[in-house]
Amino acid sequence: MPERATPHSWASPDEARPLENTIMSKILFVLTGADFWTLADGTKHPTGFWAEEAVAPYEAFKAAGHEIVVATPGGVVPTVDKGSLAPEFNGGQEGAEKIAAALDSMNELENPIRLEDVRLDDYDAVFYPGGHGPMEDLAVNSTSGRLLIDTLGSGKPLGVVCHAPAALLAAVTEDGSNAFAGYEVAAFTNAEEAQAGLADKAKWLLETRLGDAGVDVQVGEPWAPHVVVDRNLVTGQNPASAAPLAAEVLKKLG
Repeated sequence: MPERATPHSWASPDEARPLENTIMSKILFVLTGADFWTLADGTKHPTGFWAEEAVAPYEAFKAAGHEIVVATPGGVVPTVDKGSLAPEFNGGQEGAEKIAAALDSMNELENPIRLEDVRLDDYDAVFYPGGHGPMEDLAVNSTSGRLLIDTLGSGKPLGVVCHAPAALLAAVTEDGSNAFAGYEVAAFTNAEEAQAGLADKAKWLLETRLGDAGVDVQVGEPWAPHVVVDRNLVTGQNPASAAPLAAEVLKKLG
């Protein structure tokens, strides 16, 4: 079943037009390499990344004149969650066609680099789109966890949206604590997972697991845009939060 329960059209990037004398930044998109999410009964639920959560920030960053590089575990070509392309989740058929066309134009998705080869020094910001895929791989990926720890410590803008905060669970420090403990974040909520029909099938719920790790989840209204900024960390609760999250990242890039 799809990740969100109400239709939404991503925001236009018109407000993020390049400004004169703007210095182009290089932004790393870290996407899930998983195309399924293992449920509590062992069923493999087809998934991947959620289209709106990649497209809306991509278009905003590109419109502002920035460069995008995509990285995935092992350098696999990421899979889009087919549910995220449905008309009911994109404001109708026209929106569905628009987002499909936008994905087709994102050439970076077809040529990802290996997450294991990423050098943080090469980038000015890091962004993680969601979808249920991160619940499968990035939640337990130590390479991603180290990148998150290093990005947090660098002061560079770090954007993470919807289910992608699952990746924060792998950001475990040498003393066994989570690097994001004490940070305020937005993430896909238990209520939203229940409304999407998957809460009772999941091995674990993101909001609960983040709280167990000491992360302070700020819960907003289900399906409404909700973005939380805590120092250099910018997080969004759901697909509708992707565009406003991108706007906050752009502010931090100056």
